[in-house]
Amino acid sequence: MVKMTRRSALVAGIASAGAAVAGLAYWTLTRPPSAASVRARLTALPPPAKPLNVFHLGHSLVNQTMPAMLAQLSPQGHRYDSQLGWGTTLQAHWGDAPINGFEAENDHPRFRPAHEAVASGDYDAIVLTEMVEIRASIRWYESPRYLAKWAELALRGRPDVRLYLYETWHPLDDPEGWLTRLDRDLDRYWLSRVLGPALKDLPPTAQIRVIPAGQVLAAFVREVEARGGVGNVRDRTDLFQRAADGTLDTIHVNDLGNYLVALVHYAVLYQADPVGLPAALNRADGSPADAPDPDVARLMQETTRSVVFSLGLSGLAA
Repeated sequence: MVKMTRRSALVAGIASAGAAVAGLAYWTLTRPPSAASVRARLTALPPPAKPLNVFHLGHSLVNQTMPAMLAQLSPQGHRYDSQLGWGTTLQAHWGDAPINGFEAENDHPRFRPAHEAVASGDYDAIVLTEMVEIRASIRWYESPRYLAKWAELALRGRPDVRLYLYETWHPLDDPEGWLTRLDRDLDRYWLSRVLGPALKDLPPTAQIRVIPAGQVLAAFVREVEARGGVGNVRDRTDLFQRAADGTLDTIHVNDLGNYLVALVHYAVLYQADPVGLPAALNRADGSPADAPDPDVARLMQETTRSVVFSLGLSGLAA
């Protein structure tokens, strides 16, 4: 028997025959909305009037440390809970497939069962995360359908809840090219094949905005690599974990990567400029995280501000 790991679960794309048939029908027989129409659907939001209570639904690209860093960056009183797994789809979180790594990923005090949490009305914002490879999630695991189902559940519990789709990334060794995928996938998959069809299934007033972590990662990496490195980040690999023997984990970010992703969440959720936020933070277990050098932190913050405010997908006015 092959042992299931976080990475193999995260990039898995093989489904049961029933799910495959349903997903393939959705993939081939429906015409997706254009990315432009999705952009036009998403409206601006006022900044929240108080610290947020946030629920994170996802997998190891959410992890435990990133939400903890977000809480440290946020106004005092920010609270959060989560349900995670290894490479878990929105379909599996719904209960229609197994959740690999459930016990390991949710063995912490911030865990709350997803159905209970999303339906409760207790949260100001809910961040929904789909499995990558995103093409496999769309084709085999009905991403739009389950994104809409989670949104419907949340809106029944609280009509004014702020809903977000967390745009993640794929392995650094993707054969199409890591930056190429990030450039192309936002429109062709995240907007046109996931978010757009989900919004078509929701009331016209419903909104699911985007936390564009993949876009910020791409912009930051391009700038760092164009400069030949900045501070303690020489290239894209310095944002990702390494095993004790130095082997690169091509999908899971390290403390520096988590800090950048937390900045993106902060800018979107609080509709706020992240420039000037602290960089010396703790991990979820309370231990000090590896911090970006001051010039790296500043570039991360400025890149986040530039990308999030210019994209027009996250409720912020340019």
